[in-house]
Amino acid sequence: MLRYTLMRLGIFVGCLVVVWGLVYSGVAPRGLGDSNGMWIVLLALVISAPISFVVLRKERDRASVQIVQKVDRVKANLEANRSQEDDVADMADEATRAQGQTSS
Repeated sequence: MLRYTLMRLGIFVGCLVVVWGLVYSGVAPRGLGDSNGMWIVLLALVISAPISFVVLRKERDRASVQIVQKVDRVKANLEANRSQEDDVADMADEATRAQGQTSS
């Protein structure tokens, strides 16, 4: 997951450098008024998103498999804890019933 995040960040930074160069060389528009910095960041985000979507497809699939495996492990652990709690509660109920039958 960290690898995917770093790769995505790298693509964004690359796009940011390219957009900054294009804006300051006059090829791309400078934005409106004082919005130059925000314009560059937003344009870099818009350009890097589809590039990341296409280029990082395999890495994204690997990351999603890891996340699914983690979620499945957590669900299994929760289910195991629930069944242990149920077993303890059942044993306590049986002990209470057995104690009630012997005292009557």
